[in-house]
Amino acid sequence: MITNTAEINPDFENRVCNFSDTDFMLRPILKIQNSKTMKNLLLIAVALAALGPAQASTTLGSWVPIFKGIDHAVGTNTPGGGGFPDLQVVHALRIDLSDPDIQLFSTPRFTNYLAESRETAGLTVSDFLTTHGLQVAINADNFQPQEYYLAAGTPMDVSGLTISRGQVVSAQEGSSDASSILFTTNNRPTIVFTNWPPRSTADVFTAVSGLYPVLINGVNVGSNYINNPNFPHDSPEPRTAFGLSQDRRYLYLLTIDGRQSGYSDGAWDWETGAWLLLVGASDGVNMDGGGSTTLVMQDSTGRPLELNKSSAVANDPRGRERTVGSHFGVFARPLPGFINDVLALPDDTAATVTWTTLAPSTTQVQYDPTTNFANSSTLQSALVTNHAALLTGLSPDTGYYFRAVSTTGSNQYVSPNFFFVTTNYVITNRLFDVTHSWKYTTTNLDGVAWTAPAYDDSGWSGPGPGLLWVDVRSGGPNPLVSPKNTQMPADASNNGLPYTSYYFRTHFTLTNVVPGTSLLFSSYVDDGAVFYLNGTEIYRLRMDPTPVSNGTLATGFPCNGDATCLDEFAISGNLSTHLVAGDNVLAVEVHNYNPSSPDISFGTSLVDTRPYTLSPELDIAYTQGIPTLSWSRGGFTLQQVDGLTGLWTDVPGPIVSSPFMTTNSGSAQYFRLIKR
Repeated sequence: MITNTAEINPDFENRVCNFSDTDFMLRPILKIQNSKTMKNLLLIAVALAALGPAQASTTLGSWVPIFKGIDHAVGTNTPGGGGFPDLQVVHALRIDLSDPDIQLFSTPRFTNYLAESRETAGLTVSDFLTTHGLQVAINADNFQPQEYYLAAGTPMDVSGLTISRGQVVSAQEGSSDASSILFTTNNRPTIVFTNWPPRSTADVFTAVSGLYPVLINGVNVGSNYINNPNFPHDSPEPRTAFGLSQDRRYLYLLTIDGRQSGYSDGAWDWETGAWLLLVGASDGVNMDGGGSTTLVMQDSTGRPLELNKSSAVANDPRGRERTVGSHFGVFARPLPGFINDVLALPDDTAATVTWTTLAPSTTQVQYDPTTNFANSSTLQSALVTNHAALLTGLSPDTGYYFRAVSTTGSNQYVSPNFFFVTTNYVITNRLFDVTHSWKYTTTNLDGVAWTAPAYDDSGWSGPGPGLLWVDVRSGGPNPLVSPKNTQMPADASNNGLPYTSYYFRTHFTLTNVVPGTSLLFSSYVDDGAVFYLNGTEIYRLRMDPTPVSNGTLATGFPCNGDATCLDEFAISGNLSTHLVAGDNVLAVEVHNYNPSSPDISFGTSLVDTRPYTLSPELDIAYTQGIPTLSWSRGGFTLQQVDGLTGLWTDVPGPIVSSPFMTTNSGSAQYFRLIKR
């Protein structure tokens, strides 16, 4: 129901924190009783919609399982009548803490931990999910620095208590950001609304903190912050909130999108508390929100899928998530189905895919570098529950989508799409690092064949070591752009700002070139560049595909506009055929994003790789006299022969996955792995 009064728990002040009954302002609050089933939740949502005027609607959709122990629901609010005043889109996850396969994870300690300053490595929520192989992830506590698009790995300081796998990452250092949710090793939760002075963390395995509570024992306390001088930021904003059910079985992760007119405005604190009540929480905390509010899940190919629409992504021309310093994630198993336990074990030119089924069925894999699935493995018509299929003729260092297909009777079952990348066994040779020296010039070279190996660059400046740079900002150069080794001239005719374009040339030597050789670049470039190898263009970085001249501007810029993060790319295939044995010339033109930009910089390291053949290892072990063969790489078929002079044949099956248990025939048998 919707009510215009605030319900006060008479025991609230004594049990929780220093809020008194008089602190509550009369504000429209969504008041619902805790529901113990999804059916009740849906009935409540329907009742809310029915009570309001025709133009108003507050609804929570059905809970949809996305992983074992994790359900997802979407809520919406259309303002009007006596309900919420703001247009809202809400995403909620319900985590079953009683599921034995659920594991919780918070941001771990920064590798170069500095106790007095930085504690975690900044990542986007999507990168946090990918880096740690999580199934879902969300932003958590407040952090510093508060810039939006810092480079991945930027050291950060977390405001409240954070514990990751039993290690204190950030200690509670004051009364702010002191609403902590603590979990034991078996996911038993405790919520401490005011963790100051801090409670003992001896029994805590995972912990994150938020700014303040908005829901306590089923009471929405969000109105407490309206016009409160201690919380001057309160307004309809994007929100992240965590909640717990009254019986502590469920953890709720909630995002409310905002700052997007016509889509979702955001929420006040009391609206956040109301949404937590609606999804089933009894207690809840407002976490760090704003541009940080991001909720992602892992798709079936292992990649991050943004569930909500963060304001950082929506308002950035490049669609980038914000880099945050505090995250929370969940490990979970896939939803069970007819096809389960799908696993790919790739090699360089082949892969083995295994899975299980609930009933005996056929075996086949569909695969392709795209989701067109134009290729299929040989259909194995034998009805089995443990499946193994061999994929051959693959390309090294290439990504492939795949799905398992099993048929029993007239029913065909197809798994979700999965993804693997084939290996690429290579020998690596570092040709030069980022401090390598370059000749450079600011002369307009339009119409000049300056990228050709025979071009005479003796009149150019240098050689000077990288990074080569210009930075005429009044506050001085950015110290994070490093290493600064060669300062280049600015353009006096452009008010002392950098030239639009700078030109660079250097040489490197290869003793020999073999098929499959690749060049790997790791570059610091501010802002855009075109790379040439022995006179042929090989790569464009933040430059339009149209013809380039001296006045052409870059189409974008790195990081926050400075070369503080690497631009990495590889040159292989047909482009690498421009390599020659002996002397090679690499030429680069770097262009600014804006004629008024005060800085430009360039430097790159270069590595070449070449393939080689790596033989697999085949091991044998005996258990009670029974030999078991095993190998750790995919893409091979097991063969056998009774004598070394005999004819090798496939072990019946054929056997393409490890391990394989054979019978002891009493005579000598030989086995080998073969790749087709």
